[in-house]
Amino acid sequence: MIAVEPISCPTLTKGQFRYDFGDAAGLTPLLMMYTLGHDFVPPGIHAGGLRYHGEAPLISQLYHDGLIEARAYGQTAVFEAGVLFARSEGIIPAPESAHAIKAVLEEALRAKEEGREKVILFNLSGHGYLDLAAYDDYLSGKLQDYAYPEEKIQASLKRLPEV
Repeated sequence: MIAVEPISCPTLTKGQFRYDFGDAAGLTPLLMMYTLGHDFVPPGIHAGGLRYHGEAPLISQLYHDGLIEARAYGQTAVFEAGVLFARSEGIIPAPESAHAIKAVLEEALRAKEEGREKVILFNLSGHGYLDLAAYDDYLSGKLQDYAYPEEKIQASLKRLPEV
């Protein structure tokens, strides 16, 4: 299984498996999860619901135990995959689903290059009708990729609670 996230909010791929608050105010109980720090604020990207500072504890544990892998992609590649899917299947995917579609395309191309058949299953979690402005920005060339700077991630992680 592959968990996919934006490079601008790389919770699994750049975060730490630590106890952290589930909210920015620090009022919730501490949760063991991959986190970028509860005061992490991602840039204004078009990643739908993939802008949270932490990962669900169950997904975090699966990743920590090596049972799933994680990948991070820039938003232009994600929207490119979403447009290809829409043109092929007639469904405009939500940005969250378009992240998964990007990984599906990579896996399908890898299988084709290796000359082997592969069954690939992904979760189409929703339509992108509320994200049409983001698709318009992509098609107009207005979207830019943004990789969250490592120094900002490290600064946020330094403020995690010590347990």
